[in-house]
Amino acid sequence: MGDLTIMGILDLLLQVSSSVSLLGALVVLLLIYVISISFSPKDNRKGPPGPKPLPLFGNFLQVDFKSFDKSLMQLSKKYGSVFTFYLGPKKVVVLAGYKTVKEALVNYAEEFGDRDQPRIMTEFIKGHGLIWTNGELWKAMRRFTLTNLRDFGMGKKACEDKILEECHHLIGVLKKFKEQPFATTRPLGHAFANIISSMVFGNRFEYDDPQFSSLIDSMQRRNQILGSFGMTVYNLFPRLFWWSASRKTFLQLGADSKKQNLQLLSVLKETLNPEKCRGFVDAFLVHKKKLEESRVTDDHFQDDNLLGMVFNLFTGGTETGTNTLRWGLLFLAKYPKIQDQVHEEVSRVVGSRPVQMGDRKNMPFTNAVIHETQRLGNITPLGLPHKTSRDVTFQGYFIKKGTTVYTLLTSVLFDESEWEKPQSFHPAHFLDKDGNFVKRDAFMAFSAGRRACPGESLARMELFLFITTLLQHFRFTPPLGVSEDELDLTPFQHLGLEPLPHKLCAVSRA
Repeated sequence: MGDLTIMGILDLLLQVSSSVSLLGALVVLLLIYVISISFSPKDNRKGPPGPKPLPLFGNFLQVDFKSFDKSLMQLSKKYGSVFTFYLGPKKVVVLAGYKTVKEALVNYAEEFGDRDQPRIMTEFIKGHGLIWTNGELWKAMRRFTLTNLRDFGMGKKACEDKILEECHHLIGVLKKFKEQPFATTRPLGHAFANIISSMVFGNRFEYDDPQFSSLIDSMQRRNQILGSFGMTVYNLFPRLFWWSASRKTFLQLGADSKKQNLQLLSVLKETLNPEKCRGFVDAFLVHKKKLEESRVTDDHFQDDNLLGMVFNLFTGGTETGTNTLRWGLLFLAKYPKIQDQVHEEVSRVVGSRPVQMGDRKNMPFTNAVIHETQRLGNITPLGLPHKTSRDVTFQGYFIKKGTTVYTLLTSVLFDESEWEKPQSFHPAHFLDKDGNFVKRDAFMAFSAGRRACPGESLARMELFLFITTLLQHFRFTPPLGVSEDELDLTPFQHLGLEPLPHKLCAVSRA
C-alpha cells in the first residue's frame, strides 16, 4: 500500500467501475487515500514546513485562485521562504523571496532545473518542443534555438530594423482609430506576433489576415484556459475530470492551430532553399535534411518537434511582450507626468529621427520606466513550474527528486527588503541620486538560471523600441470622461498576469 499514489488510486477506481457516481468516487477515493497514508512508510528527513493539508483537497481551500501568488505570499510570511503546499494531492515546494529564489535557480541550477509538465500539455504537445521538455531534448532544442535566433537577428541590428518596421505598421493601425478609444490587446498582440513570425517563418502578416488573427486568438484563448481553475482541477485529477469543458475546449483550439501551422510549414517545405534560410523553420529543416543525408539518427530533429518549437516560440514571443506593453501604456496613461518625462527624454535625445538601441544608454529615465513596468506588471508571478532533477537538501530542508517547485517571482519583484516602494509604480527604483540608470539584482522579470527566458535580449529590444517610437507619435490617455484615477490596475490572472480589459486613446502629437 505504501507505493500506491493518488493518481494510481484514481486509475484503479476507474478501472474497477466506470459507473460509480462522481460523489461516490470521491468518497471511495478519500477512504483509500486515508488508508494509503496510514500504511505509507515515514521519511524521517526534514522537509519544508507548511499548512496542514486536508485529505484529497490538500490546501486548495486555503488560497484564493484569483490571486494565487498573493495567497502564497501570505503563507510564506508564516512558514518561511521555503515551504510545502499541497495542490490537491500534489506536493509543491514554494520558494519565496529574492535571496532564496536566486540561490535555488543560480547556485542549485541543476537540482532545480527540470520543468514540471502539466497533464494537459503532455496531451497537447506530447513531449516535444522546448518549454515543457527536460533532459537531452531540452538541451538540444535550447542550444539550436539560441544559435539560430541569433543568426536571424535576435539582439542584432537586423532584428532592430524588423522591430522598427513593425512599429510603423502598428502606428498606422493606431492612427485608423482617429484618437477614439481602442482595446489594446489585438493590435499589440499582432505586432509582437509579427516580429516572432518574421524570425520563425521569415515573413510577417497583415493585421487583417484572417489566418493570422485566428492563430493569435487561439493562442490567447488557450493561455487563458491553461491558467483557469477548471484546468487546474483537470491537471490534478485527469482520470476523474477527463470530460471537463476546459480540457475539451483547449484541445480543440490546439487541434485547429496545429492544422493551420502544418499548412504554413508545408508551404515552407515546398519552397525551401537550403542556400538561403528565411527563418528558424528553414534552419530546422535544413539541419534535419543534413542529418538524413549523413545517415545520422537524431530523434530531436523531426516534424513533431518542429511543430512543438513553433508553438513554444509563438507563445513565448507574443504573449509576454504583448502583456508587458499593455501594462506599459496603461501605466503611462495613468501617470501622465511620468509619460511627459519619458516623451521629453525621447524628444531631447532622439528628436524626430528613428530610435536606435544605441540611444538607450542616454535615456536612463525611459529605461527605468520600462524596468519598473516589468517589475510591477509581474506578468509571470509564479514563473513556470520547476521540478527537482535529484534529491536535494536546500536551506536545511530535504526535497525529494521529482518534486514540483514554484519559484514565486512575485515575492522577488515585490520583496520589501529589496524595493523601497514595492506596491507602487516608482521608476526611481532603477535610478541613482544623479538620475543615472542602475541595475537591481532583484529584477528577475525573466527568471534566472538555466531556465531563464531564452528571448530576454529580444524582449528588451522590443519594449524599448516600441515604447519610445509610440511616444514619438502619440500621447496615450484614458477615454473621454474617464479620469486617470479611474484606470484600474487590478490584474487579471490566468497563466500569467495581464491588465483587465480596458481602452485607451492614442492622441496624435503631430
